[in-house]
Amino acid sequence: MKSLMIQGTSSGSGKTTLVAALCRIFADKGFSVAPFKSQNMSNYAYKTHDFEISRAQAIQAIAARCKITSDLNPILLKPLGNYFSDVYLNGKKFKKMHASDYYKKFVNTQGIKIATKSLKSLQKNYDLVILEGAGSPTEINLDKFDIANMKMAEISNSSVLLVTDIDRGGSFASIVGTMSLLDKRHQKFIKGFVINKFRGDIDILKPGFKKIKK
Repeated sequence: MKSLMIQGTSSGSGKTTLVAALCRIFADKGFSVAPFKSQNMSNYAYKTHDFEISRAQAIQAIAARCKITSDLNPILLKPLGNYFSDVYLNGKKFKKMHASDYYKKFVNTQGIKIATKSLKSLQKNYDLVILEGAGSPTEINLDKFDIANMKMAEISNSSVLLVTDIDRGGSFASIVGTMSLLDKRHQKFIKGFVINKFRGDIDILKPGFKKIKK
């Protein structure tokens, strides 16, 4: 296994934290591990003299005990408001772009090439790359411009764990809805589900048995 991907039913479902935890777990088991997020929108950056990437991937790298490089987050978008963002490529500021230009003129040409190159470099140099998706893989209004979710799963040939935040409510509907909206060729990548922020006991009723508590 060279890669594993964590995607979510929504933003804030717990993808970033879960990736960091898995990085540390596999590192503790003796694997060389690196996190990866092809495209991250955040104003929280980890800066060095040579480059800057999302702070989230830097924290995940610390958990993985790997070197922090620009390959971990090859595309960083710093939102400026009114649909504009500063675009950073491989840790360097590229230019200010409007969302429509970014989606229509950049993401499926230069963007996907940059992300793929960084991913392949990490896969070559580490036992395991743990990828993080962005938002949800079923944002149907953005699907053809999405280079952070299923397109990366395809390129990396990753098994995907889908995480949902039960604390918000509607987790099971979110899982079913996500699966039903996914293209059939992408459904096969989903290998399991993570119910995040579950608290307390659960009642389980099995046929022929009384109610038991787990």
